[in-house]
Amino acid sequence: MLRRVALLVGLLILGAHICSFQFVDIDKNLQYVMITAEYAVFQFNEDQEDEFAYKFLRVRKSQRQMFSWIYLIDMELGRTVCKKRDEDIDNCPLQEGAGEKKVRCSFHVDAQPWITQFTLLNSTCVQT
Repeated sequence: MLRRVALLVGLLILGAHICSFQFVDIDKNLQYVMITAEYAVFQFNEDQEDEFAYKFLRVRKSQRQMFSWIYLIDMELGRTVCKKRDEDIDNCPLQEGAGEKKVRCSFHVDAQPWITQFTLLNSTCVQT
């Protein structure tokens, strides 16, 4: 009997541990998703050697890790005519012709937007 109880407790702990790492789809228009996406784009621009800023085009998919505030956001960015330090990048037109570049990125962000604290855990980008 004691072995069965120990096995059951072990399985419950293992199951909770496995479930806690699963990501579930969430509405990409949620305020927390948009704030987290804005941070991810800012961080992308900071990390790029390119003098031109990229701006958010669209969120393709958004997920949140169960029982946490870790987001996985898949989005598209476009290269603008504005420099990285310009003020209103969201209203900058995209570059056309030879300077046109678009990237698709997946950002893994630990977010606590209610206290404006974000940590970029990982990002992967490919040019489209």
